[in-house]
Amino acid sequence: MMFEHEVLIIGAGLAGLRAAVEAVRRGSNAAVITKVYPVRSHSNAAQGGINAALTDRGDDWTDHALDTIKGSDYLADQDAVEVMCSEAGQALIELEHMGVIFSRDDQGKLGTRRFGGQKAARTFFVGAITGQAMLHVLYEQVVKANVRVYDEWFVTSLIVEDGVCHGAVAMDIRTGEAHTVRAKAVILAAGGAGRVYEPSTNALICTGDGYALAYRAGAPLMDMEMVQYHPTTLASNGVLISEAARGEGGYLLNSKGDRFMLKYAPDYKELASRDVVSRCEQTEIDEGRGVDGCVLLDLRHLGREVVERKLGYLQEVAHDFMGIDLAETPIPIRPGMHYMMGGIKTDVNGATMVPGLYAAGEVANVSVHGGNRLGANSLLDTVVFGRRSAIAAIEYAGSVRDMPKNEDQLKADQARIRRIVDRPKGLRTAAVRRELADSMHSHVAVFRNQHGMEAAAAKVREIKSAYEKVSIEDKGKVFNTDLVFALELGYVIDTAEAICASALTRKESRGAHYRTDMPKRDDANWLKHILVYEGASGADPRIAFLPVTITRWKPVERKY
Repeated sequence: MMFEHEVLIIGAGLAGLRAAVEAVRRGSNAAVITKVYPVRSHSNAAQGGINAALTDRGDDWTDHALDTIKGSDYLADQDAVEVMCSEAGQALIELEHMGVIFSRDDQGKLGTRRFGGQKAARTFFVGAITGQAMLHVLYEQVVKANVRVYDEWFVTSLIVEDGVCHGAVAMDIRTGEAHTVRAKAVILAAGGAGRVYEPSTNALICTGDGYALAYRAGAPLMDMEMVQYHPTTLASNGVLISEAARGEGGYLLNSKGDRFMLKYAPDYKELASRDVVSRCEQTEIDEGRGVDGCVLLDLRHLGREVVERKLGYLQEVAHDFMGIDLAETPIPIRPGMHYMMGGIKTDVNGATMVPGLYAAGEVANVSVHGGNRLGANSLLDTVVFGRRSAIAAIEYAGSVRDMPKNEDQLKADQARIRRIVDRPKGLRTAAVRRELADSMHSHVAVFRNQHGMEAAAAKVREIKSAYEKVSIEDKGKVFNTDLVFALELGYVIDTAEAICASALTRKESRGAHYRTDMPKRDDANWLKHILVYEGASGADPRIAFLPVTITRWKPVERKY
């Protein structure tokens, strides 16, 4: 069956839903397609808050922009950062008017907390469930506007003909049937790729779908080596302990009880940038001052009232997973894979290098995060560029007169699915993905070197070859999650390939890409973006470069 829309949005997290709201406001026949029910999207897991500089607080968007650019280790494109930070206040107030009930202070004004890499307290929040609150409100707006949502549909490929994107092929997971969904413009808002690594703070659905779809369609991925490790995750399962804990004044301690960030970042302390704090923690652990491979997050001095009123969700997490009362006992944490700064290269309006294809949110790289994202800039990124991508996609769609009607891509995807289903018993998806993810965590993590990254790249090539032997036990059609996992594994492999190719290319340390064999930042040779294109007919990826856009802030040494 074939479906048609002006704009097709792939992904129902914050970027996708904000794009949908904007599209219907402007009268577009837009639809959302998502492999999970919208409020199960991973935006639901965002805890800490959303950044915005409000002038009535004595804050200025240019200060926010400078903090963002410094945090990026000067790899962010400054024109894009200016757009995001200058539109942040309007985006925040709009969300509040839609119904997001942000926390307020004792005077009834919107409350703020300070997040890492920023001097000002400009992070607005809903306890420690900010993403969930925003996601539900935006989904309410989508329901109110009667937007068509194809929920629990899995996208298997983009339709690209003569270099132009005209929609997607997707499988209805309920029935197992694949369909063509034609569109004059497509917005990829498919989220991150946490499951390229183990452990990760990301949900099991974060398998790099959008990166791989664009990569296979000919769009370049940019700065994929920039993978953020969050400083505070649970060692047992990767569950996130929000930066809000440190924003409210939490300390990091080593096995000797020393508050070690005073040594590494005497000005910003625990609120240095995430890449810096993660490296400091890992150094303490590697040098023998850790506690069973962790360091300790201590909130005892904040008092029970603050812990339970402002950090109640974290108290629940600590109790449920560790049996710890944060008001009485420090909790063991360690750096864990959290976020992709790299992604599909776009301009400030979400346009990729493939006509008709746009991207927004974590899957996109409009280049506002560079080498390291500041906490609470991710939710801002989703709503600002989700909105802008919708506006640009609608304008582009207005110029499209005819869409090709052939079903070639549908037939190719049906044949690919049939091959997986018919394959005799072989490798299991979970074991293959875990082997790849363990290798990525071992070699392309907080610290890296040439030998380790080459080992990870070799493992990716080995697994890419072995993918043709992956089989499934469920041969049915209805809710065949075994099949979905096998298809997701292909996306994971493509994303890992791009990460390794980009990481091996960058011959310096910058932001999250810290090479122990090349520990210095090299602006003379490497103040540039790395683009990765899929290799032709199974060949290695093709690499290209782009200059970093500098507007008013010249790169200087980053100190915290």
